Amino acid sequence: MMIKSIELENFRNYENLFIEFTGGTNILFGDNAQGKTNVLESAYVSGTSKSHKGSNDRDMIRFSENESHIRTFVLKNEKEFQIDIHLKKNHAKGIAVNRVPIKKAGSLFGILNIVFFSPEDLSIIKNGPSQRRRFLDLELCQLDKIYLSDLTNYNRILNQRNKLLKDLVIHKEWIDTLSVWDMQLLEYGKRIIQRRDTFVKELSEIVRKIHKNISGNREELILTYEPDTNAEHFESDLSKMQEKDLRYCQTSKGPHRDDLLFKIGDIDIRKFGSQGQQRTSALSLKLSEIELVKKLIHDTPVLLLDDVLSELDSSRQNYLLGSIHDIQTIITCTGLDEFVKNRFKIDRVFEVTCGHVTQKKETW
Repeated sequence: MMIKSIELENFRNYENLFIEFTGGTNILFGDNAQGKTNVLESAYVSGTSKSHKGSNDRDMIRFSENESHIRTFVLKNEKEFQIDIHLKKNHAKGIAVNRVPIKKAGSLFGILNIVFFSPEDLSIIKNGPSQRRRFLDLELCQLDKIYLSDLTNYNRILNQRNKLLKDLVIHKEWIDTLSVWDMQLLEYGKRIIQRRDTFVKELSEIVRKIHKNISGNREELILTYEPDTNAEHFESDLSKMQEKDLRYCQTSKGPHRDDLLFKIGDIDIRKFGSQGQQRTSALSLKLSEIELVKKLIHDTPVLLLDDVLSELDSSRQNYLLGSIHDIQTIITCTGLDEFVKNRFKIDRVFEVTCGHVTQKKETW
């Protein structure tokens, strides 16, 4: 799987851009705030319909413009796909695959599988549970359309239930309608819990091996799913917490409160690990994500590295770069020194300056 080209019109700081990639290593370099990350963001939107930053559509449209276009050509299993994303300031986005409009953004998932790695991901271990849940959801939604549907429905019902809990402060006579939302919350929530559990077990085996290699066999990282409640007890737990939910006007039990546990030996490294252990564990997690995607889709994802190398020491840099030789990688960085110094193979280099991208002709 690879991105052949991306064409942008009025996206972020780009008025117009056409860029062609190779199936190997592509580097976008330049000073900060020139638009390097915006290219990666457009690729991510093409695969998932959403920004990796959580930005809404209007924020991705170039200043003073009302709409924006992203056109991405993808080569997958020797077939070419054209993905068109039409962002609109005051309307829902339009999406077309091979020039055929699709009604649901979920239909886009699975055409272009992307693993995105940014400096923020290095903090995934020490940050709060919401970031680790987001990691789970972003990957599972790309791999499993049923999960995407279940998660979308669960979040919609959760919001409706929480709204009802607030309304019940004034309209206590509506209490009987709470069970309607509970039934649906349980239906989708149980499936989410079961799918996350399976996914984390598969991922944990890969994480353990990769982390052992990175740490020179000195550490063994164990990744464990920590559900807020399990599928079997979700119904009874939700019922037990009803009084609390009514008091605080929010749903206090369910997969929206899940977490992931990272342990080295008996140490919970979320709380007690060193910064080095946390960063190495985050790197292991991302590399494991790549391997699991390969295993599940029988193809390679596209890897987007957003200025990550500057945040890693030389040994972790070398391990990362040595692990991605067989997949298409698009890397942003401020300079090429580390690549040249380590004689890392570079297939194509682009310089980014003030929203303009120039392919360099030098041999690296």
